[in-house]
Formats: sequence, structure tokens, C-alpha cells
Amino acid sequence: MELSVVIPTFNEAPNVAELVTRIENALVGHDAEILFVDDSTDDTPDVVTRVAGEHAIPVRLLHRDEPVGGLSGAVIAGLRAAEGEWAVVMDGDLQHRPETLPSVLAKGLSSGADVVVASRHVDGGSSDGLSGGIRRVVSQLSIKVTKALFPSRLHGTSDPMSGFFGVRRGAVKLDGLHPRGFKILLEILARQSLTIEEVPLVFDARLAGTSKADMKQGIALGRQLFDLKFGRISGFAAIGALGAVANLFILWGLQKFGVGYLAAACVAAVVTIIGNFLLQERFIFNDLKAGARSVWKRWWHTFAFNGTESVVRTFALWVIVENTSLKSVPVQAGLIVIGFTLRFLYQSRVVYKQHEPEVTLDDMVDGRSQVEPAPHDVTPASV
Repeated sequence: MELSVVIPTFNEAPNVAELVTRIENALVGHDAEILFVDDSTDDTPDVVTRVAGEHAIPVRLLHRDEPVGGLSGAVIAGLRAAEGEWAVVMDGDLQHRPETLPSVLAKGLSSGADVVVASRHVDGGSSDGLSGGIRRVVSQLSIKVTKALFPSRLHGTSDPMSGFFGVRRGAVKLDGLHPRGFKILLEILARQSLTIEEVPLVFDARLAGTSKADMKQGIALGRQLFDLKFGRISGFAAIGALGAVANLFILWGLQKFGVGYLAAACVAAVVTIIGNFLLQERFIFNDLKAGARSVWKRWWHTFAFNGTESVVRTFALWVIVENTSLKSVPVQAGLIVIGFTLRFLYQSRVVYKQHEPEVTLDDMVDGRSQVEPAPHDVTPASV
């Protein structure tokens, strides 16, 4: 197949009929399919199924009951399930003109590029469809900051935040991506060395529904940029450093009130384990929670490992302090540094390990998977 059009959707039912019609008309003469990756809580899956039966272009539906990774996770799921040599990702709200699809595909085929970005910021492009001047200013500022952070990887594009782009599926390594928030193109380009071409994009006004952009997405973008630039371990280290300071302060303070250093060390360990877990849940591993084990299992794994590490560390503290002339606070500081790497590895590789649901042939036949088959020529997407 020449092309898969991957459309992540969340409550976009009013836009589906016109979107499919315009894509079908734009891709006359091309061997193409449409793949909806749907995280909706409304009747969007039913609408996709009904509309698909009214068109000749193959339409597939992948409905995710657990929207791991948000929109970015949906895009990655779609890229995995796509069957085309090229996959073009676009929004389901008709702000991305389906009529741009042939130019994206043609540019990719003719140039040999790995990625083709439909850009609002080249000749012929426009971002007039963005609602409000403030949002346009924020968009421009975000692009400038992002390109300044990754001047080498993003030098080939004027619009690394675009949600309309094509990838040659054989060129993009999906396993190394960390899906979060809206900006999956940024994730793809910043983590891999890829050749990039661009075509102009006229960003239209939304046909129906409401925009999903809000302050939370801005915060998610900030976390994404920090992770891409410095790595998740940097944020983990910052929280760990804060916890270490708190640990030492509690240890010192309790001893000032007459508490023995071993009892003070135990209290400090429990308080900082709880505090670090809450901060890591909120700021470091927030994007991984949906695909990991339940919050209580995450907590007990964290408490068990960190508690064990604290017991070992406290025993080591006792041995060192009782058998040397070293003071308890600097010894504790050194032991905390030693335990940092072990904690990060356990958190990232065990506590927040992602568990993707496996879809077998029997599941699809029996109708137990997350894949929603539709009538006519709608086929289930294989994951």
C-alpha cells in the first residue's frame, strides 16, 4: 500500500463524515487507507463505522480503551498498525486540509526524505486558523525556543510543532520514542537523525467541536522539552536532590530535639520516600502512569525497594559511624548518592514499565480486543 492516513481522534464525531469524503476525493488514484486511532468517550467510533460503509476507500478503526500516551501514544499506535509505505498523520478536526495529502506524499516519494512536514511557516502556508492572536504568538514563541534547544536535529524544518506530517515508516524507529502530550513530531525529530522536507500548510479554522489545547498541554510541552534536552534522569535527580536535602534536614533536626541518629534516619527515610514518590508521579513519570501497573502497586513497589535500600543504607550508616570517626550527616549524604542510580533504574524499568495489550488472532475473531471492526470494507487494525 502506498499511503496510510493516520488520524488520532478524541470526541470528533461531527467532523468524521466530511473528513473521510475530502480525504477520499484528495487521494483518487492512490493506493491508500484511512486509519482512525480513537480515544473518544462519545459516539465517534460508531460514526466512523457508519461513514466507512459509505465510501470506497478502506477505513480502519483502532479504539483504545486505555489512551496510553495521549495523542502522541495514539499516533505511535497508528504508525505501528499502518500498512502503507508512507504514513501521514493529521488531525481529525479539519484544521488540516486533506487536499494537502497528495503534496506531502509526492514530496516524500520524489525527495527520498524520511519525514515531510506540512508547515505553516513556509511560502504558501498560513496559521490563520489558530483561534486568537495570543495563541499564534505562543505558537511562534514555542517554535523559536524549541529550535534553539535542538538546532541540529530541527534545522530542516520551520514547524517542528506541526501535527500534519508524513513519515517513511521504514525510517522511523518507534521503540525509542516516549509518547506524551500533543507534539509527537517533535519527539520523532529530536530523538532521531532524519532527513526532512516541507510543503506548505494552510491551517484552517476548526469545523466543529472544541480545541483540546489548554494550560495542561503547555505544561506537558515544557516537560517534554526538558526530557528531550536533559533526559528524564535529570528531573529524577532534581527531586532526589530535594529529597536528600529534606532527609538530611530531618535527620539533623530530630537529633537536635534529642532523637537518636538511627531513629531519626528511619523517620527521615519514610518521609522522603513518600515525598519523592508523589513528586515523581506528578512531574517525572506522569506520562507513563496510564500504561504501567496500578497506582497502589507502583506505590508498594516504590516503598518496598526504597525501604529496603533505606534499611541497607541505615545499616551501613551505623557500621561506618560506629567504627570510624566520621559524622552521621556527611556519611548519610554519601550513601544517598550511591543509592540514586539504583533507585532510578528500578523506577524507570520496573515500577513504570509499560504493559502494551497484546492482540491475538483469536481475540480479533472473538471480538474481545480493543479493535473495532466495521461493516463494508472496514478491517480491524492489527497491533
